[in-house]
Amino acid sequence: MTRDIVQRPHVENFISWAKDKPSVLVLSADLTNSCEVGLWRDTYPDRFFSMGMAEQNMLGFAGGLARQGFEPFIHTFAVFIYRRAYDQLAMSVAYPNLRVRLVGFLPGIVTPGGVTHQAIEDVAIMRATPNMTILETGDATDVESVLDVAHKVDGPVYIRMLRGEMPRLFDKEDVMQFNRARVLSQGRDVAIITAGIATEEALRAAPALAKSGVSVTHLHVSTLKPFTDPQILEAIQNAKHGVITMENHIVTGGLGTAVGEVMAQHGIGKPLVKLGLNDAYAHGASKAYLLREYGMDAMALARAVEKLVGAPLDIDERALDQAREEDAGGAAKAEAL
Repeated sequence: MTRDIVQRPHVENFISWAKDKPSVLVLSADLTNSCEVGLWRDTYPDRFFSMGMAEQNMLGFAGGLARQGFEPFIHTFAVFIYRRAYDQLAMSVAYPNLRVRLVGFLPGIVTPGGVTHQAIEDVAIMRATPNMTILETGDATDVESVLDVAHKVDGPVYIRMLRGEMPRLFDKEDVMQFNRARVLSQGRDVAIITAGIATEEALRAAPALAKSGVSVTHLHVSTLKPFTDPQILEAIQNAKHGVITMENHIVTGGLGTAVGEVMAQHGIGKPLVKLGLNDAYAHGASKAYLLREYGMDAMALARAVEKLVGAPLDIDERALDQAREEDAGGAAKAEAL
């Protein structure tokens, strides 16, 4: 699988995007460079607030700014948005339905930082929070276009944001659209619904599945709440053998649960296989290792398809497109946290 690799697309894109939007402010909790807004701070110093390691105060401060007509973009690690400051998030931002953008980095198991830094239950918690919109990025195009989508939402938005080096899976013109999935392939046997970095893993398995004669509809979901895209229901209804969801998150309360709710609401009695963390905290290791260890990679998807269709597909690692090699040293290692 050949994909263009993009270095830090959020850095320059956010600066140019905010140039004609003076109401856009950035709040950071002592993770400015780690969350790719160091250059933004230097470009717009009067619109940047360093709040220190005080996330509860930062959420309340953001709510106050939003009440005064500003559009604050909080930039910090995702775990510090919803675990450390949830009371302030709920009462100061979500309850009054304010235009605060919660940009959460290191979603799921993209970091070797271990349980303290891996946001594995954030989607479940944010889905349960009234007034909250949830967006997730899966490639460089998503990262570049999520700002426009969030900006148009009249209320709080939580963004699962990627940082550093990432692939460009979608053309620059194929931008993220609110509450509308991208249809990556169409077939009648199995529906595969993915979000975030799981989409790249599913694309690794796609050629081998096609060669094995399995016809797949594959949807890339970038809006996790609301979850009313009619394309999702159509894909589920047309899937002969069943549905597989694949997410960088615990299987409780995230994408798989949202799909299961759609199936229950419409009385669709088909198998649903949910790939993700299964009631477990992940340990610290490389992303590729963790995806393999916890059954969240392309091979796990191939095995799940075999289970649904009820036949061996004779797919092994050699049949899958190569995973993108990642540098485990140098700057990548230094900014793991």
